[in-house]
Amino acid sequence: MNDYVLFVDTEASGLPVNWTLPYSTEGNWPSAVQISWLVYTKDGQEIKRENHYIRNTDFFITPKAIEIHGINSGFLAVKGEDRKHVLELLTQDLKQYEPLVVGHFVQFDYHVLSADFYRASLPNPLTNLPVFCTMLATTQLAWTPMPKSLLLGDLYAFLFYKPLENQHDALCDAKATADCFFELLKRTEITEKMIAQQDAHPSIRKLRVLSGNLLTLVMPVFILLLIMILAHTL
Repeated sequence: MNDYVLFVDTEASGLPVNWTLPYSTEGNWPSAVQISWLVYTKDGQEIKRENHYIRNTDFFITPKAIEIHGINSGFLAVKGEDRKHVLELLTQDLKQYEPLVVGHFVQFDYHVLSADFYRASLPNPLTNLPVFCTMLATTQLAWTPMPKSLLLGDLYAFLFYKPLENQHDALCDAKATADCFFELLKRTEITEKMIAQQDAHPSIRKLRVLSGNLLTLVMPVFILLLIMILAHTL
């Protein structure tokens, strides 16, 4: 396992329309309205935490999303920060610590952040880092005949025998994910071998494939421009 672990959570403007489309598809991918992350050493010592709201200059927050997390346009007009600035802060930590990136249903956070990196015209630093999902790793803990994905609040209550407070606040959810992750390690419900194996799981690999599609879309245009420039100079 990496020396550092970064726990990330986002609250978003809505849900994806289609989970397989490129991030360049207009109106398909939601935007982050809150981005929070915590950096820990691999033995469970918290190093830093960040919590940021994103100014909504180019997105609409659906009524359903507001109902879930309570973040609206009026709040963001006062508390929101520039998206690019916040993503640059996240990029700095991802580059400095080179962590294992962990989330609960991390696929959603990965996509939301990747779409926002695209909108901000920034390289996506997530594609080069290992990823782990605590929801994907704990289906065996649900007391049902068939494997079932546990919501973060359910997993937290199962592990700590108390309800998770302030759910759908990204900072609280990221902290709860960290607590669950290290408790699962302590109980050997997850191991370093499982963490490494999950990074190759189809649902995790698809994240990088979609991110790679952006390069696939941009590359032909770049090649065409290069040919035109060479033809003009010869």
